[in-house]
Amino acid sequence: MTQALLKPINLNGLQLKNRVVMAPMTRSRADNEGNIPNDLIAIYYRQRSGAGLIIAEGSQISKQAVGYINTPGIYSEEQVEGWKKVTEAVHEEGGKIFLQLWHVGRMSHPDFHNGELPVAPSAINPNDKAYTPKGFKDTVTPRALTIPDIKAIVQDFKNAAKNALAAGFDGVEIHASNGYLLHQFFSPTSNIRTDEYGGSIENRARILFEVIDAIKEVVPVEKVGVRLNPSLHGVFGMSLNEETISTFDYIVENLNNYNLAYLHLSEPFTDVSSVPGAEPNIAKRYRPIYKGNLIINAGFTQESGNKVLDEGNADMVAFGVPFIANPDLPERFEQNAELQQPDKNTFYTPGAKGYIDYPALAEIEA
Repeated sequence: MTQALLKPINLNGLQLKNRVVMAPMTRSRADNEGNIPNDLIAIYYRQRSGAGLIIAEGSQISKQAVGYINTPGIYSEEQVEGWKKVTEAVHEEGGKIFLQLWHVGRMSHPDFHNGELPVAPSAINPNDKAYTPKGFKDTVTPRALTIPDIKAIVQDFKNAAKNALAAGFDGVEIHASNGYLLHQFFSPTSNIRTDEYGGSIENRARILFEVIDAIKEVVPVEKVGVRLNPSLHGVFGMSLNEETISTFDYIVENLNNYNLAYLHLSEPFTDVSSVPGAEPNIAKRYRPIYKGNLIINAGFTQESGNKVLDEGNADMVAFGVPFIANPDLPERFEQNAELQQPDKNTFYTPGAKGYIDYPALAEIEA
């Protein structure tokens, strides 16, 4: 009997060969002046094109959006040209690839902005670390965005989406997750605004729907995915409160008004079973609420991935770390082969080592 993970699926018009999604992962290999995707990045994604869908790593939508060294962007012509090599490589192997659109907000650092402050919904320091060109540094208190600033960021998302399509991507994923800018708007712990972007749940969620509405002017909405992490707690200065889950219930319910490619949800990154207001079972909660394709991720194995699909709690499963050391992950699932373990020391270091040098099964057997 075919494993659930290996069954094909139609993603709102895009036919995928299996339900194994490669999750977006920062790998910090765009180590050049313009943060341009290079040949190494093209090889990396080509090797992993056996995934039903690759969601390429978070890519900054503007210079303001950057927050980590050597991460690629999607706002310059040179970056678009660099990404074309990547999408061509994946498509040559019969793969499908989306690009994740990213603004880190307050998780950035003045070192990236000529000494200027990073921006956020409100001037609240996440009290975390930023990965700067000079190593890890403490985050600072960001500058609160003005309404014209917010409108400009919405346009930056739109332009980035347009650039992604020009670069040959099959679609885009809006990164509204993991404590980055859009997620910062959702939470009253990071958003204490009193204008139309703060206060009520509707106001705090507003920017996400403005971003989707802007993007769908340049990209068919069925080629747009959204990434959310409802139970993120104790990471990047984010903490749960009694309004968190009702905020995400509102967002997910309203995403049903769009014919999206998918909704991509994360199970909690940390144990939230004793945290007031937390939801420990994200897929189970949101499968009945969300009517479209649902991708679930965070710590899944072959066994638990098949199980969540068999139980009907998701349509696809995204794998992150297993794809680092196993470029042919779906093939390994098919053969029930042992997985290689990645070298954590090379997750974010420039160069080929720990990036494109993990062998596929066929190479090992040869």
